[in-house]
Amino acid sequence: MIEFQKSELLKNLPQQFFASLVSKVNSITQQGHDVINLGQGNPDMPTPQHIIKKLQQAAENPVNHKYSPFKGLRSLKEAAAEFYEREYNVKIDPDSEVAILFGGKAGLVELPQCLMNPGDIALVPDPGYPDYMSGIAMAQAKIKTLPLLQENGFLPDYDGIGQDTLDLAKLMFLNYPNNPTGAAATEEFFEKTVKLAKKHSICVVHDFAYGGIGFGGKKPLSFLHTQGAKDIGIEIYTLSKTYNMAGWRVGFAVGNSSVIEAIELLQDHMYVSLFPAIQEAAQEALLHSQECVKELVNIYESRKKAFIGGLRSIGWNVSSPDGSFFAWLKVPAGFTSQEFSDYLLQHAHVAVAAGAGFGVYGEGYVRAGLLTDEDRLLEAVRRIDALHLF
Repeated sequence: MIEFQKSELLKNLPQQFFASLVSKVNSITQQGHDVINLGQGNPDMPTPQHIIKKLQQAAENPVNHKYSPFKGLRSLKEAAAEFYEREYNVKIDPDSEVAILFGGKAGLVELPQCLMNPGDIALVPDPGYPDYMSGIAMAQAKIKTLPLLQENGFLPDYDGIGQDTLDLAKLMFLNYPNNPTGAAATEEFFEKTVKLAKKHSICVVHDFAYGGIGFGGKKPLSFLHTQGAKDIGIEIYTLSKTYNMAGWRVGFAVGNSSVIEAIELLQDHMYVSLFPAIQEAAQEALLHSQECVKELVNIYESRKKAFIGGLRSIGWNVSSPDGSFFAWLKVPAGFTSQEFSDYLLQHAHVAVAAGAGFGVYGEGYVRAGLLTDEDRLLEAVRRIDALHLF
């Protein structure tokens, strides 16, 4: 058998951080241990029934068994526009300002290939979602990180970016509510972002994956609500988190029409859009009762209070997230983030994600997902307490 060599492009892709975590968890599980896995970001609750029923009905329609229009159903684009006007008071043109995506991740990986040339610079949050790096590598572009520090509320400090970098930057990724820190953006920060991007002709890509999940009664801010935001950027919204539709792989990009056109051009060469029945189910999610979203946020908020309160009660001084379904926890003295993650897995059978996997500035933290019920979260607290680290 001939063993064919991978292309240079594949060889230069960043290592998949979560693949290593999954391997370690599987190894402990195979030894017969009960692992409480808080390390990944996979929603644990089912998709709401009214969305599932819509999929079932749509799947029975023979029209949906044919190829979808290349750019997706106009009715889903209209639904995305109506959703944005209703939820964020942002007007969107469904014909020129919406692109249907195979989940948010696809759009995030596609964008650098749409807009960047070899050697161009992308500004990327650190710590941040590791897959931002994948599309940049595919575009053979360069990365300049934006440190997210606790003293700045985990918002990048634009004053710390060199003028040469700003002049060469083509793209900037942002993500609020933030993965992994759980931080929220402010109106003032988004206004500064628009001003900076206009001055230096930088396309801003706001990853709004956790846009449906805010705590303390505070609705997360849409970047596109900021005056002038559509002039310089887009927002990527996925149904994965808001509606527990992670496996359905459906999302959309909204905003600057030239960026939307570029996304659709690339996708024309790669796909024939999504199964139409999934698109119809996505319309159902966006346009009809949002009571399921309110219930979901209440569950995450209750879990957050139980988990964070439990950790504080055992002496672990941790901060509470403003949004998302993650907690960003400071590692105790004497450990790196990877050492602490491995220690909890080995000795407490609790899996968390090492902060260093999200970037240099993630060192000193671990990320825990609020993606199991309160009893399991409190059991994780008890197991950690039994280690007598605090």
